[in-house]
Amino acid sequence: MTQAHFRRRGRVVVGFDGSDPAVRALDHAAGEAVRREASLEIVCGWPWGVHPAPDFGLAEGGGADDAAEGPGNSLYGRARRAMDLATERVRTRFPHLAVTPALTTESAAHALLRCGRSAALTVVGTRGHGGFTGLLLGSVSLRVAAHCTGPLTVVRGTADAEHGTVLVGLASDADADALRFAFEEAERRGAGLRVLHAWHFPAAPTGGPPSLDHSSWEDVAALRKAAEAVPRYAAAPLRDAFPGVDVRTDVVCQSAGHALVEASLDADVIVLAAHRRPRRMGLQLGPVTHALLHHAHCPVSLVPTD
Repeated sequence: MTQAHFRRRGRVVVGFDGSDPAVRALDHAAGEAVRREASLEIVCGWPWGVHPAPDFGLAEGGGADDAAEGPGNSLYGRARRAMDLATERVRTRFPHLAVTPALTTESAAHALLRCGRSAALTVVGTRGHGGFTGLLLGSVSLRVAAHCTGPLTVVRGTADAEHGTVLVGLASDADADALRFAFEEAERRGAGLRVLHAWHFPAAPTGGPPSLDHSSWEDVAALRKAAEAVPRYAAAPLRDAFPGVDVRTDVVCQSAGHALVEASLDADVIVLAAHRRPRRMGLQLGPVTHALLHHAHCPVSLVPTD
């Protein structure tokens, strides 16, 4: 994918179903839209009415629309009310941000994928009970992650503290798009950038797990030196393009999933290249991506990689 593919200006898309995780995603998406000087599109797809309309402290009672609803349009009425309140919440917090609500009969995943094709960023929540936020108990977030063609942020974690750090997991120079996205994110936030590469000992000749016992100290030193070169050389061309970003490159001898989950404790967002592998049942995300989507302590931004 070209660098221009991820330099889309215009709007941020967020999936919304009225649940608490979706509210966190909404707030995160609004902040991202402001940072990008973009508009915000709030998308609610079928099924409607999975969650009651959030109150947000903006309205009292059920409202005239709810009282007028009949059995045939109650789901639509609840979804419309949730969207109205979500739109009002964003406009109250960010009065200069252009907000467009989109309520559709299209399935949630399809609506997000369609809208995300031309968006600067798509945002969804996680740990819900269905709808957009059912990463653990549903399938929408995983389907969007597996098929999105533009950057996607899955909002995880509940801590409000800012660490001033963008973290990017770098497997190889094939992750160049994700690395550039991370530089751009750090520049927008005025944050530092930590580029983390994980490596491990080679497998034992017997087929057992990687171990120092089967490698000489010279071999280990060579492996570590090669590992240290991966983030250093990958980041080098971008340092000049982003002179205001303070960059730190790190390597750890550890599984990538575990290392990145642990490092996410001290990050505001983690950026990861989404390597999708074709399988009989469709595109599948790799084990590191799955680990971050389920266990990261901060939002996870996935950048699709061919």
